[in-house]
Amino acid sequence: MLIKADRSCLLVVDIQDRLLPAMAAPERVIANATLLLKAAARLVIPVLASEQYPKGLGHTEVSVAALLPKGAVVEKMHFSCVGDDGFCLRFGELGRSQAVVVGMETHVCVLQTVLDLLGRGTEVFVVADAVSSRTEESRQMALERMRQAGARIVTAEMVAFEWLARAGTPEFKDISKLVK
Repeated sequence: MLIKADRSCLLVVDIQDRLLPAMAAPERVIANATLLLKAAARLVIPVLASEQYPKGLGHTEVSVAALLPKGAVVEKMHFSCVGDDGFCLRFGELGRSQAVVVGMETHVCVLQTVLDLLGRGTEVFVVADAVSSRTEESRQMALERMRQAGARIVTAEMVAFEWLARAGTPEFKDISKLVK
């Protein structure tokens, strides 16, 4: 099953200032989330972002936040984004049947969000090189559990090129520059 630009949205889960120092490979998460945010902007793919208890965990990391569309951030207290009524309303308004998910922590907020989205019938693609946990073991176990539940595990480049679907366009030229 391909990720379609006209059917998908990008969900950025809790890439927050105070969580980053504790994460394994935070630079990889930021780099790949940034790549996808730039590709989503170029291809006009909707984006939603969550912040888990920002009073305690801070706001979205500055370079990621700079790429978020105005009004994209939803604050939450539930680990699952879907546990928050505001997020569910905003997600429903997007009218998209596919969700591409990046963020932290893979085994907590990302996992619970993905399982809830799958339970609602959403096709979910978890970007393995744009998610992180405190330990690699937790990240790997969460990816495996999400795969077993029906999520597709992908990479940022896979998403970008599936969104594009073809070469030889101005969008292809722009996004190709992002992956070099």
